[in-house]
Amino acid sequence: MPMSIAVHSAIQFVYANARLLDRRRLEYLMGTTTAEQVIEALRPYQNADGGFGHALEPDIRAPGSEPAATLLALETLVEVGVTQHPVIDAAAHWVASAASPDGTLPQMSATGAGYPHAPFINPGGPTFLTFALAGVLWRTETRSAWLDLATEWCWRELQAVERPHTYTVVFALRFLDAVPDTDRACGVIDRLRSLPDEMGCIPVPGGLDDERVTPLDLSPQPGARSRRLFTSVQIAADLDRVERTRLDDGGWDFDFLHWSAGQALDWRGSVTVSNLQRLLRHDRITPQPAA
Repeated sequence: MPMSIAVHSAIQFVYANARLLDRRRLEYLMGTTTAEQVIEALRPYQNADGGFGHALEPDIRAPGSEPAATLLALETLVEVGVTQHPVIDAAAHWVASAASPDGTLPQMSATGAGYPHAPFINPGGPTFLTFALAGVLWRTETRSAWLDLATEWCWRELQAVERPHTYTVVFALRFLDAVPDTDRACGVIDRLRSLPDEMGCIPVPGGLDDERVTPLDLSPQPGARSRRLFTSVQIAADLDRVERTRLDDGGWDFDFLHWSAGQALDWRGSVTVSNLQRLLRHDRITPQPAA
């Protein structure tokens, strides 16, 4: 199928199935809406305490503020070029208030555990979201004592762990791509070279059969420091995979556990926009009117 037709089919999938937020992300990507419209679509997910919840992160269906939902909100804002805004300041304040004394945050709060959530997420649990939260806040104009504390924790953790869990690598690379100390970050990235296989992928222990993270999961942005882990051939092959795995309904699926109808559809809409973004960033497609 010609890529112009494939893009049109993906756009139609998003309008038929995705949340308003992901429709706005799509429109921004295709140049037909503004960042302010994306912010407006995010606002219903933000709580009075500044954090985000309400199943913004599809695997945690709790209304209260959660680290994962707040991370997704901040990443969405940076994605559309918003790096200074009261919404960011409020979210950063919540992150600081929810953190442990060492600066870390869990995958899910104890309150969130009372609501439907993915079986692979437990209250407390790993603290690897701390890497990504620090990374995304380094991409904004917001600075805080928490960011300094969390950054020091990230450096210590990366120094101490010899063979990190796959998702620790995913989120640590977000930190390493954003933190200001380029030389130190590149040195840590170089120590991770033994983890990807010949295709540039890292398997997910305890995940579904053949579940893995790919080069574009680990390093979605061209020119990022993390690209030093991959060859151009590996990146091109992963882009080919993205093009190849679009489904007949126009959208993309995801390769981790589908545990509820709402979760699956929410993720599919989000993943479809993210894959279009990946193809556009790498000149595999051109923008089309999002309608």
